[in-house]
Amino acid sequence: MPNLLYVNSEVPTMETKELGKTGEKIPAIGIGTWKMGAHYNDELSAIRKAIDLGMSFVDTAEMYANEAFVGEAIKGRQVFVATKVSPQHLHYNDVIKACNASLSRLNVKHIDLYQIHWPNSSIPINETMKAMEKLVDDGKIRYIGVSNFSIEELNEAQESMKKYDIVSNQVEYSIMVRNIEDGLIDYCKDEHISVIAYSPLARGAIFDKWNKDLLVFLNDIGARHSKSASQVALNYLISRDNVFAIPKAGSVAHIEENAGAAGWRLSVDEAASIKNFLIAHRMKLQSLHSMGSISPRIVPFAAKLLTFAYALKYGKKRSKKRRT
Repeated sequence: MPNLLYVNSEVPTMETKELGKTGEKIPAIGIGTWKMGAHYNDELSAIRKAIDLGMSFVDTAEMYANEAFVGEAIKGRQVFVATKVSPQHLHYNDVIKACNASLSRLNVKHIDLYQIHWPNSSIPINETMKAMEKLVDDGKIRYIGVSNFSIEELNEAQESMKKYDIVSNQVEYSIMVRNIEDGLIDYCKDEHISVIAYSPLARGAIFDKWNKDLLVFLNDIGARHSKSASQVALNYLISRDNVFAIPKAGSVAHIEENAGAAGWRLSVDEAASIKNFLIAHRMKLQSLHSMGSISPRIVPFAAKLLTFAYALKYGKKRSKKRRT
């Protein structure tokens, strides 16, 4: 059975896992905050409800322009706070300045997990990692992570470090976007690097009309456990020992549903059947798409756009031979 975090002496509310090889256990399901803050009161309540339910792993980024909002939401609460430095701020002095600014906006004494948001090939990674290690030495951050890094980029980053380990790689991962299952996820497991799945519900793609068969299939499996399709989709991810998920949820109802994805497990046969169904379903959608019948959301489109934009703005385009 999964380890559980107890908010009080009676009700177990959230499964916990070790982050990297730090020895510290954090919630298997946290909350992502991209685009949050516009609906201030509802989203503030949602984050606080998540913390009350044990989803006390809260992720943000300077690029999100909502760290002050997140800081207000977590004020006075015991949380594991993660944020990210933007790719244009990866020179040594810029990393230090960006971290200090994030600390101020979040109104915290230290950041638990500080992540490089995107790789930037125009700035030497050893310069960036030197700054990250300095921040650990100074007590401003506790752990170092990356985001959207390939195997090659992870290797290069880890080899640049003198004292500390990379504890996590935050990447897009959902039942609809499973690219990392082709190598990256196993590499991270072997290297004791946790995978933090962003957009773990594929930005709602499982509810598209083109995915009706998938939704029915997930609901059928969920019925065996008294769980919803979304809860099954999240559980599929966190059933892997080294995977955490940080779904965004702007309402208390969605927070409560996400929390219910932890503390239980799909069987080995159920997980295998989901994987097999997804392979066949993807082939079906790709066939329909090639005929011009549909334009489904079956690829990490937002991530591809951002990767291309950053490659143009901050560095050379990465080789197609690199694994992602």
